[in-house]
Amino acid sequence: MNLVLALQQKARSVAQQLPADPRNYQIAALSSLLAYGLTALHFEIGGAQAAVTIAVAIAVQWIGTRLARQPRFDPKSALISALSLCLLLRSHSLTAAAAAAALAIGSKFLARWHGKHLFNPTNLALVVMLATGCAWVSPGQWGTPALFAFAIGCLGALVVTRAARADITLSFLAAHTLILFGYSAWLGQPPAIPLHRLQSGALLLFAFFMISDPRTTPDSRRGRVLFAVLVAGGAAFVQFALLRTNGLLWSLAACSLLTPLIDRWLPHSRYTWPRGSARPAPITRGESHEIAAPRIHVGVGAPVGATRR
Repeated sequence: MNLVLALQQKARSVAQQLPADPRNYQIAALSSLLAYGLTALHFEIGGAQAAVTIAVAIAVQWIGTRLARQPRFDPKSALISALSLCLLLRSHSLTAAAAAAALAIGSKFLARWHGKHLFNPTNLALVVMLATGCAWVSPGQWGTPALFAFAIGCLGALVVTRAARADITLSFLAAHTLILFGYSAWLGQPPAIPLHRLQSGALLLFAFFMISDPRTTPDSRRGRVLFAVLVAGGAAFVQFALLRTNGLLWSLAACSLLTPLIDRWLPHSRYTWPRGSARPAPITRGESHEIAAPRIHVGVGAPVGATRR
């Protein structure tokens, strides 16, 4: 018993010494995945496209920061969105890559509702580029080695735990798994088919790095669980009923419009990125979740103030 208590105290001590901002882990994890993909998996993305995507995203973040008169420029969220686009978006045009990055970051400043982002920036950019036919998503580029999938899962688990959003990731994966196995059982397919569908790096990236974004998901835990089930159900409808690809992306974009309703029905304190604190600092509804600063009224129903992902 004493040994267990000692280990728990040691774990808490180590956790307090780690960087509090979960975006640090997201950047490290996504950068590692991109480096692995470029060197070992030979992704269909050149260094020029990656550089353009990252540069445009950070530039738009800086411009938006100045226009919104925010107290300081923080490139972390822009870098996360840019790295995610590099991992998922494919295009033969540097212009399309730049447009996707600009759209992702610009949406954070323009598409807002009561101080929250209405859409996940990366998800919105991917959906728009798919709808216009300017680019495509390559979900099978990761392969299906169990070891690599496990590595992505571990990195993602670390990220969502630090971001206090493990509940939505686990709820989504559980609902998605049940739907896949239930659909295969209904069709009389062997379990190997849903298992193969689950062995996807793109799925794990979506579950651990996209749907878990604390600034675009419902505030309450019950709301997040409901949101996760709705996204899983919507993805199944797109894939199996409409027979279209990228069901997860389309479903998340559509369900994001329900987040304001879920927050109104199941209100809770809002997440804000921690600053020097080991735990997230919740705020009450209606309060600003950033440093007070002059604001300009842009976008959907809310002022743009200090806007971070």
